[in-house]
Amino acid sequence: MKKIFLTLFFIYICALFTGCASLKEPEKKVQSVRLLFGGDIMAHKPNFNMKNYEKIWTSIYDLSRNADLSFANIEAPVDNALPYSSYPDFNMHSEYPEEAIKAGFNVFSLINNHSNDQGLDGIKTTYSWAEKTEAAHRHSERKVYFTGIKKDSSSAIECRLIETNGWKILFCAVTEILNRPDYRNYLYYVEPTKKGREKFLAQLEQFRRDNPCDLFILSIHSNEPEYIAEVSTDRRNYYHKILEKNVDIIWSNHPHIPREKEFIGNGATQSLEKAIIYGNGNLISGQRWEPDFDNPENPRDDTGDSYLLELVFEKDGCDGKPRIARHKTHYITTYINSNWEFVIKKLDEEFIQYLADSRSRRWSDYIRQRKQITEKTKETITWQ
Repeated sequence: MKKIFLTLFFIYICALFTGCASLKEPEKKVQSVRLLFGGDIMAHKPNFNMKNYEKIWTSIYDLSRNADLSFANIEAPVDNALPYSSYPDFNMHSEYPEEAIKAGFNVFSLINNHSNDQGLDGIKTTYSWAEKTEAAHRHSERKVYFTGIKKDSSSAIECRLIETNGWKILFCAVTEILNRPDYRNYLYYVEPTKKGREKFLAQLEQFRRDNPCDLFILSIHSNEPEYIAEVSTDRRNYYHKILEKNVDIIWSNHPHIPREKEFIGNGATQSLEKAIIYGNGNLISGQRWEPDFDNPENPRDDTGDSYLLELVFEKDGCDGKPRIARHKTHYITTYINSNWEFVIKKLDEEFIQYLADSRSRRWSDYIRQRKQITEKTKETITWQ
C-alpha cells in the first residue's frame, strides 16, 4: 500500500511541474493559424488604367492565398456610378478591389483618410458593395470580411468576430485622420486627442471582454506625417498602451512607406506573443510612377516598395495562450513593365536575375539597390 501511495504521489508532483500534464485528459493537439498583413491598395491613374487587373497580383498568389486570413487596406471609396478618380479625391470601381479578393486577400479595412472623398453617397455605396460582397462569399471556402464604415450615423464602432481554422479572431479597424470632416459619424473615426484616445482605450478593453477570442487585431490608420520612416516616442507609447488593453496585433498604416515592426515577448516563457506593424507601405500604388534610376536612395522611391508580414500563431492544450510560432517578412516592389503596367513583384534575387536576363540592366540595378534599402527596415523584439 505504501508503494502504491508513493507512486501516485510521484505522478501528482510530475503533473504539477509539467503544467500541461493531466491524469484525466491527454495533451491537446497544437492548432495554428496563418495571418498575412499587407498595406494600402491605392488606385492612382496608372493603376486603374490597366486593362487587366489580375496582372497586379499574380506574383504573390502563393502568399496571399495560402494564409488563412490575408489583410489589406482599401484606400478609396468604391462607387461604380462615379468615374475612377485619383489623388486628391479617390474613387475606384468594384472590379479593382475584387481582383485583390481573387488573389486571396479576404480581410479588409475600409477606413482611412480617403474614406469620405466622395461624400456621403460614396460612403453608402462602399458599405453596400462590401455588404453584398460578403454575402456572395458567405458560403464559399474563403469568406470575405470588411469593416471600418457604418450603415448609418447613429451606429457605434464595432468589431468583427472571424472564425477560421479553429480560431476566434476579433478584428477592428479605425482611422485617426480624415482629409475632410464631412460625415465622420458614418466612419470608424477616433479623435487623436488625449480625451479621444482615453475613450478608445476603454472601448478596446470592453470589446475584448464582450467578445471572447483567441486574438484581437486592431487596424489603425494613423495620424502621422506621410513618407516619414521614424516612429515617434509618443506613437510607440500609445501603441503599447493599446496592447495593455488585451489587443494582440496592431496593424497600422498611412505613411505609404515601409516602417518598422516590433514583436513583444514574454520573458518568463521566452515566447513571442504580440506584434506591432508601424506601417507596411503601399501594397499597390502608382506613387512611384517615375523611378529615380540615378538615385535609388531617393526617399520618395520608398513609396514603391513594401512588405507582407506573415505571422503563424499556435495554441495548445497547455494553457491555450496563443504565441507567435513563426514570422517572416516578404519584401515586395511595384514594377512598371514594358506595357506601362504597375504590378507587384517579390523583391528578391530571382526577380533581379529575371530583369538582368531580360536585358533590363537599368531596372535590375535599380531593384537590387532598392532591395538593399528596403531590407534595412527595422525589426525589434521587446521582452516583458
